[in-house]
Amino acid sequence: MPEKNNNIPENSLLQRGQGQQSIIRLEGATLRIRDTFLLPDTNWQIDKGQHWAILGPNGAGKTTLVKALTGEVPVVRGTITYSHTLTAGYVSFEHHQRLIAREEMRDASRYFSGNWDDIHTVYETLLESDNAAGSTAIDVEQIAVRLQIEHLLERDIRVVSTGEMRKVQIARVLINSPDILILDEPFDGLDRSSRRDLAPIIDTLMDENRTVILATHRQREIVSNISHVLALRDGKVLFQGRRKDVLTPSQMERLYPASFTTSFSIPAGKDDPLKVDETLPDILISMENVTVKYDKTTVLDRISWTMKSGENWVILGPNGCGKTTMLNLVTGDNPQAYANKIYLFGKRRGTGESIWEIKRRTAIVSSEFQIRYSKPITAFEVVLSGFFDSVGLYRDFSTDQKETAEQWLEVLGVADKSDRFFNQLSYGEQRMLLLARSLVKMPQILILDEPCQGLDPINRGRILDAIDVIGGHSETNIIYVTHYPDEIPACMTRMLRFEKRPEGGYIITQRSI
Repeated sequence: MPEKNNNIPENSLLQRGQGQQSIIRLEGATLRIRDTFLLPDTNWQIDKGQHWAILGPNGAGKTTLVKALTGEVPVVRGTITYSHTLTAGYVSFEHHQRLIAREEMRDASRYFSGNWDDIHTVYETLLESDNAAGSTAIDVEQIAVRLQIEHLLERDIRVVSTGEMRKVQIARVLINSPDILILDEPFDGLDRSSRRDLAPIIDTLMDENRTVILATHRQREIVSNISHVLALRDGKVLFQGRRKDVLTPSQMERLYPASFTTSFSIPAGKDDPLKVDETLPDILISMENVTVKYDKTTVLDRISWTMKSGENWVILGPNGCGKTTMLNLVTGDNPQAYANKIYLFGKRRGTGESIWEIKRRTAIVSSEFQIRYSKPITAFEVVLSGFFDSVGLYRDFSTDQKETAEQWLEVLGVADKSDRFFNQLSYGEQRMLLLARSLVKMPQILILDEPCQGLDPINRGRILDAIDVIGGHSETNIIYVTHYPDEIPACMTRMLRFEKRPEGGYIITQRSI
């Protein structure tokens, strides 16, 4: 009987078993996160030369399962065995969170030392990768070229876009030459060109010496060299086997039933003392020749844009063009707003308005905000915090606010997550709750930066339905950023697109749609 393996350190798989062809084998395995038992009696065998995709709706257990392979989630019943000593590299949303948290700690150190010139570059981040003590400049540069991020090496890690950061994460684990490479939603946050470039790179990483496991919500993102598929639903294995045998229309219908319907209506809500009652000006946002620079890097170069009341804007553009920076100027989260000519709700930034005056009129759902919202509070408290524009809940709430929060949880299909801790939910479940958080106060401007990222088809449908109704039948004006043209809601009325200049940098084009 193989030994039970309950505590394998992150990034290394050390248990030895008696398998011949199998690299990893789970037999009757049940997993546990704190007091919750997950994926009971799971059987799964990964053989040498196989490369697997893991599919399933939000909350089905995909991330939990791959964490069991790295030892981050213990197996409490059954067994998990390994044929020989292996090393594993894991790219995930949580590891992105850790990188951001580390940089925020460095920012605190810079603040107290006064040494703001001590930037931490992408190159330094790669050179100090976990277990990469023997890495050299040549290793870093070779992997950067392979992943097409060599132009990022000297950039401050804090200003790297979400999509670019995904490639940086992959580069970090490749430096350690892992035997198993686990990619949890690697295409999320990447523009179409970057997705097209990354897919063959991932394919080349699949050989007899390295096993790749890809967790994704989108069937179209299963790269060509994936040989096998495992599907999870409701915390159980629904089907598994060779790709050509199991990836059929009938099996996908079982996994993501097409019969679901959405009937979205805006909760009526009640009068709230925090509600903004001022009449909206005709021009909500005005930017005139806005430029944002970090050291030698120009992120926005003389951008001019006006958003009027009644307009809903979709913003398109490649990774690193400045979309998120532009949004942060609107929300008040970028101090360079004060060095530029920017008007919000008829007032110029820096003329006396507080950050809270801006935040009470706006709301945002984005990967960056989600990365920083890692509080160990309940999902219901997260939604209620939207009334107070806080990360965490620090104030008492009214009966009316409680009822409104409950209505939005119900409308968005996440009422059953109300009592769960936010930081224990899946990425997609968190995204749905952050949307509910942004909607409870029905802001005058709702900013949605890749809102469908990490969502399964059903929840993508729910969010797009919600956006359509809000954008077409309320006083809320929407700014919507996406890399997927087929996910542009019908309520969008105007389009802003970042386009690359031949000589470098970006210009913007604007038109009605």
